[in-house]
Amino acid sequence: MRRLIPQLALMVAIVSLTGLVGAQTLKLPDMGGTSTRVLSPEDERTFPKDFERFLRASRLLIEDPMIRGYFEDMGYRLVSHSNRPSSGFHFFVINEPSINAFAAPAGVIGLHSGLILAAHDESEVAGVVAHEIAHVTQDHLARSMEQAQQVSLPTLLATIGLALAAGAAGAGADAGQAIIMSGLGLAQQFQITHTRQNEAEADRIGIGLLADAGYDPHGMTRFFERLNMHMRSMGQGPPEYLRTHPLTVNRIAEARDRAEMLNARGVREDQEFHYVQSRLRALMVQRPEQAEQFFLARINDGTRPEAAMRYGLALTLIRERRLQEAGEQVEWLLETNANRQIYRLLEAEWLLASGELEQSLDRLETLYGKYSGSRLVTTQYAEALMHERDTDKAARAAEILRHHLRRHPGDLPMTELYARAADRAGEPVRATEALAESYYMRGGIYEAIEQLERVSRREDLDYYQRARVNARIDELRAEQVRLGGRQP
Repeated sequence: MRRLIPQLALMVAIVSLTGLVGAQTLKLPDMGGTSTRVLSPEDERTFPKDFERFLRASRLLIEDPMIRGYFEDMGYRLVSHSNRPSSGFHFFVINEPSINAFAAPAGVIGLHSGLILAAHDESEVAGVVAHEIAHVTQDHLARSMEQAQQVSLPTLLATIGLALAAGAAGAGADAGQAIIMSGLGLAQQFQITHTRQNEAEADRIGIGLLADAGYDPHGMTRFFERLNMHMRSMGQGPPEYLRTHPLTVNRIAEARDRAEMLNARGVREDQEFHYVQSRLRALMVQRPEQAEQFFLARINDGTRPEAAMRYGLALTLIRERRLQEAGEQVEWLLETNANRQIYRLLEAEWLLASGELEQSLDRLETLYGKYSGSRLVTTQYAEALMHERDTDKAARAAEILRHHLRRHPGDLPMTELYARAADRAGEPVRATEALAESYYMRGGIYEAIEQLERVSRREDLDYYQRARVNARIDELRAEQVRLGGRQP
């Protein structure tokens, strides 16, 4: 089983590369809540990062800073009003078109991109997140186990990997669950027991979180009801999320009554969700023409904020290299608010795509001076600096990325970009160290160690470089042992 983990990660990655991930529906199992009785205390601590690396190896993790940051903020805002505000939660957006979400051990919450795109407003997505948070805070997984037993971390990751692989290969949710239940003998540990009591409790707690955090408390039931009605009207069964969280007439009525009794503390009218949703649609859909049609239809019927739709349309047109049309959308947005950060970043992106590198860098340098702590600004500025093979610009990018990675050491795209920037700027040791970290963050511990061992044999390393590299090699070898791997 321990040797199976890297093979599973590779298998899922290969499936992704052949296009099956986009065409088929991957069914991540909903594992309920979290408890140290599910994993050992040490594995509880490390599971979120291990799971993140697994998602990266499977090419499922959405790392765009605007998208990821928005839903992390949403999750933490809801958690701050829970009965475990100081508990460790971890929120991931997964590039998967099915309408689903799940909770896993150690406070891991996953949102499928399909669910986000199906929502009409942020309160609907927040309702799903709040419901999953409630499953965690109420320990529903532990409560559903008749004989609680600890599960090893490699077994847990392998279980998820088998379910992912089954879904990617077109076996469907039933086959994936069968693998989990019989193939690994984990029926008691991972049985999906969404009992009426658990669902009612998660509804009650989740609706309270929505109201306390300033979201519309009706968001949860409104989203579930609309999904159910729409799918049935199309002659289909309910989406995966409603199959694992079954709706009943009584449950909906009770949830609606509870929402009526709660007064949200100043329900906010935040338009940022629509920009984030538009960005997700523009960047992640496989067929840009479908995104374009969606944005144009919403602009014409006025059912979504026009500016957010034009923002998504501009991103889509840039992606399609229809730069003159994209420029018209950028101009329209700047006329409404010339100082809005995301509009200026969009303009810089359009200028770069149009071959105006220096003008793009001009805009980005100004924005970086004002918002040096912004992950979105830093990311776009560093990428623009690396657009051409220029040593001086690469050195500037490496400097910016070094500062960024001190604050955000788990940022894989920027770690990979830093490896390129350092190499181009004439810093081969730093470049190799960054490359090794990128391998590690993708689940390639063997490859990371090999890279560092290669650089450790260099005769020109100074004392501090050698000590830093050797210390990291020791850390990675210890990590190998923890995950059940063999020494290379």
